[in-house]
Amino acid sequence: MMKCDVPHILLVNPWIHDFAAFDFWAKPMGLLTIAALLRRHGVQVSYMDCLNRFHPKAPEVDPAARYGRGPYLKTRIAKPTGLEDVDRHFSRYGILPSWFDEDLQTIERPDLVLVTSLMTYWYPGVRETIDIVRSVFPQTPIVLGGIYARLCEAHAQKNCGADEVASMPAEQNILPLIQRYTGYSAELKFNPANLDSYPYPALDLQTHINYAPLLTSRGCPFSCAYCASHLLEPRRMLRSAESVVEEISYWHKDYGVMDFILYDDAFLVDAEKHAIPILERIINANLEIRFHTPNAIHVRGISSLTARLMHRAGFHSLRLGLETVEFEHRQKIDKKVSEKEFTGAVDCLRAAGFEKSRVGAYLLAGLPDQSWDSIMQSIQTVKQSGITPVIAYYTPIPGTQLWPRALAASRYDLEADPIFTNNAVMPCRKEPFSWERISQLKELASG
Repeated sequence: MMKCDVPHILLVNPWIHDFAAFDFWAKPMGLLTIAALLRRHGVQVSYMDCLNRFHPKAPEVDPAARYGRGPYLKTRIAKPTGLEDVDRHFSRYGILPSWFDEDLQTIERPDLVLVTSLMTYWYPGVRETIDIVRSVFPQTPIVLGGIYARLCEAHAQKNCGADEVASMPAEQNILPLIQRYTGYSAELKFNPANLDSYPYPALDLQTHINYAPLLTSRGCPFSCAYCASHLLEPRRMLRSAESVVEEISYWHKDYGVMDFILYDDAFLVDAEKHAIPILERIINANLEIRFHTPNAIHVRGISSLTARLMHRAGFHSLRLGLETVEFEHRQKIDKKVSEKEFTGAVDCLRAAGFEKSRVGAYLLAGLPDQSWDSIMQSIQTVKQSGITPVIAYYTPIPGTQLWPRALAASRYDLEADPIFTNNAVMPCRKEPFSWERISQLKELASG
């Protein structure tokens, strides 16, 4: 290791390899936050996004279309070993490898490369990304972090091709990591335990800021059997209302951002102390903006007051974390909501002015031992309530309470390879994948 006065760090968001993928307000917020932290501490930063829909060589698209959402460029590739029998095409989603190679050639050699990861079964895209970085910068160490690295550390160490797999939270460990690889040290200029002290994510490193992801809190007090949130964020941390609205105003006034994507796992929990003050400040700021909640909001936190405030604040599309309408048996997966709470929440949202098209309830499909009839019943019940059912396919996640049941129910050896946990093939059903079944659910939900 050589002493480096001002190190140059390259941060990379990798490709997705999957049967389907879409930019449904998905940004690598953790990686962009790390970029911002590094810049605050005097580090030179470069950023490359293999998923960049606005790459200079990509077909031109309107960044504002669909409130910032849109399809990735895709290239058909071979299916992974073990999934050859799935009757769907498999693709690389994102920019062409030749574009990535050329972009890497344009920057000075970095002292360290940081690559993030998201879905565990997307690791082949991570591996391809790392392989190309390695071919261009063979002498530069590469560190992999993110969700795959944290949940499947042993698999990542054997398969991702990085020099190190970082399985600990990045904020507390990024400066020691930089010092270990580059010799550069800096005095800590934020408090990892205080979200108000963090810099805003470095969204300006993107080609376009077509929407802004927003975190007003971290962690979730629930420990749902299917969810890894409590594993990745065991502590609940809150930002102040003042800090949140200052950030919203910054992106809106300085960069013209209209759409804000709430990434919180538990925005409405303890609403009197957290969500309500934030919503009231947003309303008082009188900003012409929109909010979207793809991570879902907890049904139990929806009251007449919170519904009215969300509507006045500009919440444009809401997703509710319902998961199933089998309320009497749902203790096996979570304890978030009762039937009375669900119907009451829908009534409050409708009374506040939310239209059916703007409110959807997530329904899990593909749970271990789940019947098709129960999924269809859930879809019908949500439709009858006056809002839109949104099917969310279950992904088995190591370390969660449902993982043992998923292992027993799957037709694949889930422990052998994360590739088999891909929710697109409904891995926790004994019968082979059926596109006809999936189509039936989609038609029922949209009809």
